[in-house]
Amino acid sequence: MKAVQFTEHGDRDVLEYGDFPDPEVGPDEVLVDVKAASLNHLDIWTRRGLPGVELEMPHIPGSDMAGVVTEVGERVSRFEAGDRVALIAGVAGGGDEFSRKGDPTLAPDFHIIGEHVRGVHAEFAAIPEENLVPVPEGVPWEVAGSASLVFQTAWRMLVDRGELRPGEKVLVLGASGGVGHAAVQIADYAGAEVYATASTDEKLEYAKECGADHVINYEEDDFSKEIRKLTDGRGVDMVVDHIGEATYKQSLKSLVKGGRVVTCGATTGPDPGAGLNYIFWNQLSVIGSTMATPGEADEVLDLVWDGTFEPRIRETLPMSEIDRAHELIEERQGFGKVVVIPDSEL
Repeated sequence: MKAVQFTEHGDRDVLEYGDFPDPEVGPDEVLVDVKAASLNHLDIWTRRGLPGVELEMPHIPGSDMAGVVTEVGERVSRFEAGDRVALIAGVAGGGDEFSRKGDPTLAPDFHIIGEHVRGVHAEFAAIPEENLVPVPEGVPWEVAGSASLVFQTAWRMLVDRGELRPGEKVLVLGASGGVGHAAVQIADYAGAEVYATASTDEKLEYAKECGADHVINYEEDDFSKEIRKLTDGRGVDMVVDHIGEATYKQSLKSLVKGGRVVTCGATTGPDPGAGLNYIFWNQLSVIGSTMATPGEADEVLDLVWDGTFEPRIRETLPMSEIDRAHELIEERQGFGKVVVIPDSEL
């Protein structure tokens, strides 16, 4: 088969789309003929190299895809050949105290397909059946292959970890990105008043289309000061921040007393300084969130499949143009998800 791969960490020039051995299907696995896949910022970090993460080389990146089942292992019971499926990339072995309580994202062995083990930017992928969800007929492959990671991440952040309530004020940073544009839609659906930041007027218009009530160009204005103006000095109840060092202090300053920051990532760096004076005096909460439980993923993906939520797609490319796909994400060009299609499907 053909697959995106790299044999060393580095810039975009380490990426190659070439021959790779066909995957072997284990007894609990499903072989998927990939019809569409998509990128996340995680793919950029994985390519560059993450501290403490040792990959088997060559590595295939990719944590989002959808396709058709072509073969199932002998112990598989949920799927059969011909089924339409999409990936849920979080993996836990089970048997630990957290998995038994229903939250495998807290399991000691929790890991992500595409980040810690080989991913799905390939013509075929062998996936544990527990990491697949059915995709209804009529859902376009580009939608099915680009929704899972960002919508499940944003859903857990806002609904489960952040406990978002109708009528609250929510600030979503980086609303033009994958998680950001999903978070805007979910916050709007939940009945919140939504504030969103982006770097250009065009991206801010897209954020409005996704459900933002108020938008701020962070290249032109200090968003924490703008939030105070827009809320008559009050601040927002929640900030969705996956940016990290560059925005953390402003996020704290944007909150009402008793407010909360929910974070799922640190694109600009992981160590911004704790800001303990803001936290204890204003009684703020800083809440971490990673991926989602299978139940949470099912819940939000049902809302994608029925059209309530829509993954916005900035560009669709053949997998052989993977360097361009990485460039679009890395250089923050456009709005929404970048989809890649195996060349054999074009």
